[in-house]
Amino acid sequence: MKPLYTLAAGAALAAAVTQANAAEIEVLHWWTSGGEAKAANLLKQKLEAKGHTWKDFAVAGGGGDSAMTVLKSRAISGNPPAVAQIKGPLIQEWGEMGFLGNIDKVAREENWDSFLPPELSAYDKVDGHYAAVPVNIHRINWLWANPEVLEKSGIDSLPKTWDEFFADAKKIRDAGFVPLAHGGQPWQDATVFEVVLMGVGGADFYRKAFVDLDPEALTSDTMVKALKTFKKLRGAMDPDIAGRDWNIATSMVISGKAAMQIMGDWAKGEFTAAGMTPSEDYLCEAAPMTEHMFSYNVDSFAMFKVDDKGKQQAQMDLAGLILSKDFQTTFNKAKGSIPVRMDVPLDDFDACAKSSREAFDAAQAQGGLVPSLAHGMAVSASVQGAVFDVITNFFNDPDMPAEKAAERLASAVRAAG
Repeated sequence: MKPLYTLAAGAALAAAVTQANAAEIEVLHWWTSGGEAKAANLLKQKLEAKGHTWKDFAVAGGGGDSAMTVLKSRAISGNPPAVAQIKGPLIQEWGEMGFLGNIDKVAREENWDSFLPPELSAYDKVDGHYAAVPVNIHRINWLWANPEVLEKSGIDSLPKTWDEFFADAKKIRDAGFVPLAHGGQPWQDATVFEVVLMGVGGADFYRKAFVDLDPEALTSDTMVKALKTFKKLRGAMDPDIAGRDWNIATSMVISGKAAMQIMGDWAKGEFTAAGMTPSEDYLCEAAPMTEHMFSYNVDSFAMFKVDDKGKQQAQMDLAGLILSKDFQTTFNKAKGSIPVRMDVPLDDFDACAKSSREAFDAAQAQGGLVPSLAHGMAVSASVQGAVFDVITNFFNDPDMPAEKAAERLASAVRAAG
């Protein structure tokens, strides 16, 4: 047996090494609503348990647009945060500009490639090297509903087609409720539109239009039909949608003011925070005509280049924590998403999460997996912004015909690309 003083000296040395590598890192993110803030705090606690300090840099705005504006300002001034929440092709853009670091060491040690879906992990690599760590998988094409409101409106089940939706919307309106809760912000408008487009056009058409940016698809009859269906949804909303945050729209469903909402599964975090149980207090089903599809959004944390060894270690520790099985389980339960690790069992997850994983697996196998344009997974930020402008202007202009909007969409994408 080793003398006690030897053990004590070893412990002191280990503590000293840990302390030497401990650092404060600034983390930029946009998780500021109730369910999201709870999820972010879990990660902060885990990192600080390793001796590091998480300097919170939260920028409100559900789509992350405001956060990206702040990030650009900080980066241009030569003072980017050590870690920033970034998604999709934008990670590649920051990497190509030389801002991002390399976290291959932790990726190799923990064998990330063995449990991450290759379609998703590709977003986190720059020139084949990990520069970011994925956190979760969100499904965008969800329809959330308040069963009590549906019952009071004489509706037995959620609509499977858009024709059924509009018929139900009339019943809901007649019963004194708002059929569809919505927030009139460009990213929310685009969220609803992409879900409509998925249902009307299918996965292959969606990819042609919103991944390949095919001019013929963008001006096609299918696109026009999707735009018309989208615009018709305006009549299912209340008149006060302008500027409303997404979580306020979710609260309308929670409180029973509105029947339904089309939103990604971060909305589930709001239902959970309100103490509600899926299948009892609220319903979650694929939006009309998208049952066999999965529009995904993956939150990632990109690691910016830092010279300080302590900060580098903090980045590695944070990346390891994010992909630990324990955190993947705890975090995604709070956030409303599902683990990005495919080897994490969902036995203790709720019915909506289990349904999401089943839908992901089926869509992955059958070609129904599509990246969300509205949430930064499909195209560059400039193209996304151009689409947002056209979609929002069309949605709010009662006199603009769908054919003209389709032409503007193709022109805007061509100019932005």
